Amino acid sequence: MSTSVVPAVQPLTCLSEEEALFRSTIRDFAETTIAPLVASMDETSQYDPALVPQLFELGLMGIELPETYGGAGGSFLMGCLAIEELSRVDGSVGVLVDVQNTLVNNALLRWCTPEQKAKYLPLMATQTVGSYALSEAGSGSDAFALQTRAALEGDHYVLNGRKLWITNGREAGLYIVMANVDPKQGYRGITAFLVEREFPGFSVGKAEKKLGIRASSTCELILDQCIVPKDNVLGEVGQGYKVAIETLNEGRIGIGAQMVGISQGALDAAVRYAKERQQFGRPIADFQAMRFQLAEMATELEAARLMVYNTARLKDSGEPFLQQAAMTKYFTSQVAERITSRAVEVFGGIGFTTDAPVEKFYRDAKIGKIYEGTSFMQLNTIAKQLLDD
Repeated sequence: MSTSVVPAVQPLTCLSEEEALFRSTIRDFAETTIAPLVASMDETSQYDPALVPQLFELGLMGIELPETYGGAGGSFLMGCLAIEELSRVDGSVGVLVDVQNTLVNNALLRWCTPEQKAKYLPLMATQTVGSYALSEAGSGSDAFALQTRAALEGDHYVLNGRKLWITNGREAGLYIVMANVDPKQGYRGITAFLVEREFPGFSVGKAEKKLGIRASSTCELILDQCIVPKDNVLGEVGQGYKVAIETLNEGRIGIGAQMVGISQGALDAAVRYAKERQQFGRPIADFQAMRFQLAEMATELEAARLMVYNTARLKDSGEPFLQQAAMTKYFTSQVAERITSRAVEVFGGIGFTTDAPVEKFYRDAKIGKIYEGTSFMQLNTIAKQLLDD
């Protein structure tokens, strides 16, 4: 007796030739072009002026966008590979590409009207940085407590409110802004708007001074009687909560890729140093205690990487991935914090100084447990999926 069994999506243990070549290209770019800029960008808390145009030229700002709109026509997994390889050198550049692709572009692909796609997707692929504005001073984990309001007046909406901790705020030309059109309806009044930087009443406030990913701008957005055309509603009025939830589920996979890249960069540096550093007449890599630490770091990193790749494959295959995305973000951020901390210890005293590369990886890793849903929120999602089934 034979039965037909639908095979489950398996973890991606290897890459296709196209994916491997793509990853190699991004790695070369990161090592030759970005690496020399990392220290200065971290010190000045801003990207080198020439860097963002180069990211567009390489097609890294529109990886999943169709070629008909000027995009690369790639997969979500390829986006994660790019984020990983960039973050291996600089987590700040990794998150710039992450927000553009996994949050903004994915939201536009899913929710835009044909007219909106024709207007905005070519810009996103070639010249315009995107930003995703949900968080507010009193609306973090409780995202639907947002206070930004939108009132319909004729052929446009008037938005009032302030957004905080908005990644890419300084560089962006297009912002997906969440505002409530009917507070009496609670979260069902939340609506997503496409807000251009030049719209009247819109301005970018101060940039935060941060522990890590310093070159990445994290800004306040100010909406003071901001005029937004009715045609710039993203999705449907009152459906902004769906836009937010579904987009963040994808974004969490991208953060996982960033954490894997940061971890890999720290491990690479630790391995090199362990081979070079001499104590008691031989390299510290010869000592079992050091070898075992490096082996544990590498093992955890490989597990984290496979979680990212497998969850990205689920997304590309159209399979459910809510629980896997939460697990991925939770686990990879835990792993990144452990690996980068151990890398500092491998370097010893010099690891605690800015003369060594690992202190930056350590600082950059911490945000992984916080943005796009804290670790507590990921655990809550995982538990809900387990217990509600």
